[in-house]
Amino acid sequence: MDIRMRRRMPGFRWRLAAGAAALAALVGTAAVPPAQAADGDPGVNVESRRLALPQSPGSDDRVRIDTSYYTAGDTGRRPAVLLGHGFGGSKKDLDTEARRLAQHGYAVLTWSARGFGRSTGKIGINDPHNEGNDVRRLIDWLARQPEVQLDHRGDPRVGVTGASYGGAASLLAAGYDDRVDAIAPQNTYWNLADALFPNGVFKKMWAGFFFTTGSFGTALGGNTAAGAPAPSSRTDTGCGRFEKPLCAMYQRVASSGKPDDEARRMLEARSPSAVGDRIDVPTLIFQGQSDSLFPLSNADAMAKKIKSNGAPVSVDWLAGGHDGGDQETDRVRARVTHWFDRYLKGDRTADTGPPFRVSRSGGVDTTDGRARLRGATGSRYPGLDGTATRTIPLTGREQHVENPAGATPPAISGMPGAGGFDRLAAIGGGVAVDYPGQTATFQSRPLKQAVRLTGSPAARVHVKAPDGAVLFAKVYDVGPNGQQLLPSHLVTPVRISGAEQGRTLELRLPPVDHEFAAGHRMRLALAATDLAYSSPAEPATYSVSLDRPALTVPTAPGVRTDPASSSLPWWVWGLPAGGALVAAGILLTGRRRITAPGADPGLADVPLVIDGLTKRYARSEDRYAVQDLSFRVERGQVLGLLGPNGAGKTTTLRMLMGLIRPDGGDIRVFGHPVVPGAPVLSRVGAFVEGAGSLPHLTGRANLDLYWKATGRPAADARVEEALEIAGLGDAVDRPVRTYSQGMRQRLAIAQAMLGLPDLLILDEPTNGLDPSQIREMREVLVRYAADGRTVIVSSHLLAEVEQCCTHLVVMDRGRLVTAGPVTDITGDGGDTLAVGVAGGPPSQVVLDKVAALPGVASADVTETGMLVRLDGVSAHAFLAELVRLEIPVDRLGTEHRLEHAFLTLIGGSA
Repeated sequence: MDIRMRRRMPGFRWRLAAGAAALAALVGTAAVPPAQAADGDPGVNVESRRLALPQSPGSDDRVRIDTSYYTAGDTGRRPAVLLGHGFGGSKKDLDTEARRLAQHGYAVLTWSARGFGRSTGKIGINDPHNEGNDVRRLIDWLARQPEVQLDHRGDPRVGVTGASYGGAASLLAAGYDDRVDAIAPQNTYWNLADALFPNGVFKKMWAGFFFTTGSFGTALGGNTAAGAPAPSSRTDTGCGRFEKPLCAMYQRVASSGKPDDEARRMLEARSPSAVGDRIDVPTLIFQGQSDSLFPLSNADAMAKKIKSNGAPVSVDWLAGGHDGGDQETDRVRARVTHWFDRYLKGDRTADTGPPFRVSRSGGVDTTDGRARLRGATGSRYPGLDGTATRTIPLTGREQHVENPAGATPPAISGMPGAGGFDRLAAIGGGVAVDYPGQTATFQSRPLKQAVRLTGSPAARVHVKAPDGAVLFAKVYDVGPNGQQLLPSHLVTPVRISGAEQGRTLELRLPPVDHEFAAGHRMRLALAATDLAYSSPAEPATYSVSLDRPALTVPTAPGVRTDPASSSLPWWVWGLPAGGALVAAGILLTGRRRITAPGADPGLADVPLVIDGLTKRYARSEDRYAVQDLSFRVERGQVLGLLGPNGAGKTTTLRMLMGLIRPDGGDIRVFGHPVVPGAPVLSRVGAFVEGAGSLPHLTGRANLDLYWKATGRPAADARVEEALEIAGLGDAVDRPVRTYSQGMRQRLAIAQAMLGLPDLLILDEPTNGLDPSQIREMREVLVRYAADGRTVIVSSHLLAEVEQCCTHLVVMDRGRLVTAGPVTDITGDGGDTLAVGVAGGPPSQVVLDKVAALPGVASADVTETGMLVRLDGVSAHAFLAELVRLEIPVDRLGTEHRLEHAFLTLIGGSA
């Protein structure tokens, strides 16, 4: 139970006995080294002393509590802050934060709790009579310091903060001492009995780490607590620094595998929940999402209770937790400081943050492989029930679940404390194993749209099982490929009683904040075992079925991700912003002032007119990318823009969209001149030089994001119509990373079609597609133009252009070669036949015989036969003549000859 969130410390090994050593070594990678003392702080004065405090109220015996007192500057009296450390740690861990707060204008006192660091005494797990009384004595000491601001005689202005063990100390201090003015607990518990014995099930791995740490004088990660007494005799073995009643309680529960009422009462009496009615000071609650020790339900319980007492409360769900992950240390420290500024210093300008905040994944930073974080905030705390719910239907028959003898092998939901494993969950990894026959599963259909789960989902199941049986409930995120991810690696254990003849259970699944992407499924799993918990050792068979075939999923629509929040370096967002400012300056101060000509009413119904368009190459007066280009496009046309590489096609399209300025000539769309930012460009949709999309989002989310960037009303997007034309089907609700190349091209076309623009421009839309996908793309273009809209398509695939385009513009070396209907350029395809000849091309003698036949204008050899142009003879009559000449014909069909015409035109213009 390492409260300090230690980072990985390679090279350390657990110095524990027997089985505890091997188990602890497995999770030792979760450890984080204590913060190092800051060097070179001449402005901070640190006084260390060991205070002699009563061992118990009224006792003459003393314990020595090791403290350090930090002040900075000569600014008179100031508020005080007590900093508590994590379990297994000491005051040394708090040096950096203490110095920072002192420099910020606080008098800061750190201390090592009983049994840790250089403090004496036995560990009582925040026993209010012992550790709790110590905190009250520390507040007494602060009241006597000349630097500390007083509200009344003996009453200092004081706040308390700390993580986990220290976080519980802050809550207990507020409950037992009315002099505490504000608190900021982090990653801690509300009811320790509920934390270690959830629903009557023993959380054996975490409890084992916790008691082993105290018993052997070892912090999680391998550090021996300085000054901690070692076990002194056989009677102390296994208890070490713990109070004997606590040690006996743990040994009893660990041996039986089942908590008893006495154990619950002992832990509840030492929990903040015992004084919940008395905590009425401003409270800032941080709780980790990656935390199987103290999950989010602890923060929920404390938030609801303290708020009901009338105190201001803010809740912050962190990315990390006891299981590892990003602890967001800098952000947490900054927010705690602002909280104390507001409620200790009385600074009403201090930004205490929103009532609710949750850290969410923003993808992976490719520069260092770390998960990016973004904050989502809400104007009120939604609780674990959310502010709204979704009902997700589940399917699955009644199933039998086997509890194996000895509860072995156990299912694995996660590795408590092994942050190195659970950090993989952010990118779809981590450890989660269910054994066949030991788990019942019920599954939803693929989600039609993404669902953001925020809170604790609920389910109703019917169970038939022996008294005392245990089930472990969890909800998996199952991708289209069947890969499953367990959000935050959390499970809900449930001990079942009175179910011998069957019983309906209301299950509350683990609270998480997780987005299930469109196309994914939700899978409810009920396992008989779990590595982290104790299960009955007797073999048994449980019967499990759905009492209500649905999962109730809490959501929080009012909690919105802040696009500005990110853990990325400043330059990731700073450079684009700076570039935008520079660009704005250039536009505002540029020497050239361009005045666009007025609209031409006579062309208001003409999609495109290009007249004398010219664009020179950079730093050249006589070399042209496009020169004196002119053509016109009417409604309902599908225009193919053809030309060899370097012909100027893409340059023309970019000028048409206002991306670059021409050096001469005029472009008008529906009579309006095209210049960068021209309003008429809203009637133009374009796909030029490749598709771009965010792979982790669904196709629909990509389209929504693109449309929002235009600033136009959502109703104008006409998404469904664009999707129907593009033919994306159900794939639109799957992540783009699952798309084939053809589907990505369809998505790009759908994006260009948003708003159903009157003029659609596509540059090489069939790149990378297979023949069937190319045919489908051709049908998309024809459908789009069917209602009087206009399409301009640039492509190298002449056969496709010939089949889908009504008109052509042929360019070469920046100039227009020809323009007009396809049939005018290729000639009437009906009088040209492609003749396939078995055995390959015919000899010249045979070719001459065919050319000499009556009604044949010309005959040319091809790779597979002949290309014959007829002049006054039917295809049937011509075929009869070929048979008469004993030519082995194996294919005969019409040929449009666009390739021939194109090569002729380009060659003629050379």
